[in-house]
Amino acid sequence: MQFFQIKISLKDIKPPIWRRILVSPEIKLDRLHDVLQIVMGWTNSHLHQFETPLGFIADPSFGLEETKSSKKITLQSVLSRPKSHIRYEYDFGDGWEHQIQLEKVVELDDPVLAVCLGGVRACPPEDCGGPWGYGNMLAILKDPKHPEYESMTEWIGPKFNPEFFDIKAINKRLARLAPPQPKKAAAKKAASRRVKPAK
Repeated sequence: MQFFQIKISLKDIKPPIWRRILVSPEIKLDRLHDVLQIVMGWTNSHLHQFETPLGFIADPSFGLEETKSSKKITLQSVLSRPKSHIRYEYDFGDGWEHQIQLEKVVELDDPVLAVCLGGVRACPPEDCGGPWGYGNMLAILKDPKHPEYESMTEWIGPKFNPEFFDIKAINKRLARLAPPQPKKAAAKKAASRRVKPAK
């Protein structure tokens, strides 16, 4: 089976935060959103949209104007060749923008939806103010004498480590996602479920 190797990079962040994954080219963008939430570490608490050669794409339930349905469009229809990329925006308030770049097409025998190959650093906390707010948060956490240090550590909690990245936990969650069925297999399965007319 063919898989896309893609790199997801969180934009306007230093030091960089990125993930590299293998994902089925046939995945619909609504399911790709689920994968991105898992591999990045977000909590699916805000709206999102994709910016692609086909235009803006989002969940139709959001009611966003001039957007196509993410339930109908596959990844391979918007990423056509290596080095091509699309944009994924999560949380319109904080404005987290991700570049999704197709690196190469590979062969994989495992019937999975997605696999994480690597990455660096933890996902920023939800509602921390976007790239600027996250940078400010990291600066405060590095300075125990900062006037906001105590309130910031109380808000973020003692377990947050900006350098932490757990690929095993990510792949364990990805393994729970059902792989997409090829069109022929899906049609065959649907046909097998049809009730035969009584003689």
